[in-house]
Amino acid sequence: MINRRLPALLLVLGGLLCGCSAAPADTHSPSAEERPFWQDEFDGSAAARPSEESWNTETGNRDAEGWGNNELQFYTDDVANSALDGTGNLVISARPAPAESELPCYTQEFCTWTSARLTTEGKVALTRGRVEVRAKMPTGTGLLPAIWMLGDNGVEWPGQGEIDICEVVGGEPRTVYGTAHGPTYFNENGIGGSATLPTDASQAFHTYAVDKEPHRITWSVDGEPYLTLTPSKLPTPRDWVFEQDMHLLLNVAVGGDWPGSPDSSTPSPAKMTVDYVRFYGTGRT
Repeated sequence: MINRRLPALLLVLGGLLCGCSAAPADTHSPSAEERPFWQDEFDGSAAARPSEESWNTETGNRDAEGWGNNELQFYTDDVANSALDGTGNLVISARPAPAESELPCYTQEFCTWTSARLTTEGKVALTRGRVEVRAKMPTGTGLLPAIWMLGDNGVEWPGQGEIDICEVVGGEPRTVYGTAHGPTYFNENGIGGSATLPTDASQAFHTYAVDKEPHRITWSVDGEPYLTLTPSKLPTPRDWVFEQDMHLLLNVAVGGDWPGSPDSSTPSPAKMTVDYVRFYGTGRT
C-alpha cells in the first residue's frame, strides 16, 4: 500500500476547524486508576531496538514511490535511525545518508537522508478509546515528523482510513496539525485542525492524543482538545471509516510535497524522542 499523504487543507465545516477549546462530550479520558491495555515505556538498554513483539520497522524509498509524497529519506532498521536511549525513551533520528551509501530513491538517483518508520501493524491496534504519545518532535526546514494511525480493514488507502494524531511541518515549529483522511476526504481535502504550542515542539515533551469513540474522534495536546470530527462533518457521512481497529505509526520524513527540501539549517540528526505510547480502552494485542 502506497499512502499518498499530502498537506491537508484545513477545512471549516460547521465549526470543525478551531483552536484549543473546552473538552467535548463523550471523550475517553482515562482516570488515575485506569490502566492502559497496551503500552510501551521504552525501558531498555541504550542502542537496543524497539521490541519486535510490538513494532515493525519499514524500510526503503524507491519501491514505495517516495512514500507517496516524493520524500528524500531512506527508511532503515539501523540503530542509528531508531533505538532506545537507555533512559526510557525511543529515539527516531533522521540524518544525512553516509557518504557513498547509494540508497535507491524515488525522486532522485540516491536518497540523501536516512530515517526510520515504525508501525504496530498486525501486532497492536486500538478499537475504541484513547491513544497517547508523549514526545518531543524535531523541527526545522524540510522535516515532517508524524504520529498517526491507519485502519486494519484491508482496503487500499484512502478507504483504509487515516488519523494523523500529530504532524509538525517544516518551518512551523509551534503548530501541531491533526487530520483525518478517508474515501472522499484525502490529500489536500483531508479534514483537520491545528493547535499552537507555547514553544517549539522540539523544546519540550507534549502529550499528543486522540480519543476514538463511536462516531466521534477528538484530538488534543496536553489534555486540551482542539478538534472534534463526527460523520455529520464529512462531505458524505456514510464515508466514515473509523469504526475499526487502527494501528499506530511513528516516523520522521525529510523533504517531499509538504515541508519542502531540507537545507543547511536543517538539524542533523533531527530526533523524535518518544517517552511512551499508551492505548486505553479496547483493542488488539
